[in-house]
Amino acid sequence: MSGVYKYVRPGVRIARGRPAVFLDRDGVLIEDTGYLSDPDQVRFISGSPRAIAKLNRAGIAVVLITNQSGIGRGYYGWPEFESVQAAVESGLRVAGAWVDGTWACAYHEDGVGEYRQANHPFRKPNPGMIQAAAEEMGLGLNRSSLVGDRPCDVEAGLRAGLEHVLHVATGYGRCARSEVRTMVAEHGAHSRVEYADDLSGAVGLILGPGTSI
Repeated sequence: MSGVYKYVRPGVRIARGRPAVFLDRDGVLIEDTGYLSDPDQVRFISGSPRAIAKLNRAGIAVVLITNQSGIGRGYYGWPEFESVQAAVESGLRVAGAWVDGTWACAYHEDGVGEYRQANHPFRKPNPGMIQAAAEEMGLGLNRSSLVGDRPCDVEAGLRAGLEHVLHVATGYGRCARSEVRTMVAEHGAHSRVEYADDLSGAVGLILGPGTSI
């Protein structure tokens, strides 16, 4: 397998211009344990499966976009990644939720072998994964949002031209909040970036007043 992974849920609705929410995985949907490769260590952040289910019911596509430098560095492989993904999807099903697509990038400047590539267009903060998902799934970037906990997530969303970017305080987010605010100011993107405590709060902002997660 190459350094880029993609999976689109069978039967996913393809509609040109459909809105989507792009999600970082570790630190937003599940706890960031660092180079996660064991499905038994998957722990959902409180409320995140219900938040995903709310997006599903609203007809908004949910797409995971995740950097996987652990694969690039040789710490684990794509089979381990897929085992973790299976655990994530199983946990979401319990809440009546699902993700419509998943993109992952293993390329890294400190990668080994074929994975050693600096500044690959699919590695966040570059917007390649977002753009590829939009092209394949017929998503409208100007109607879509991103939720992330790291500065690279926020920058990828801004560079992709998304309508709305949300930074959460879970995962790495609380430590990165000041850095994100500085970056947003440099981009002049105050009107496009909002801040939430967690994914539940971010989805509430995306769906608007009166939303109950």
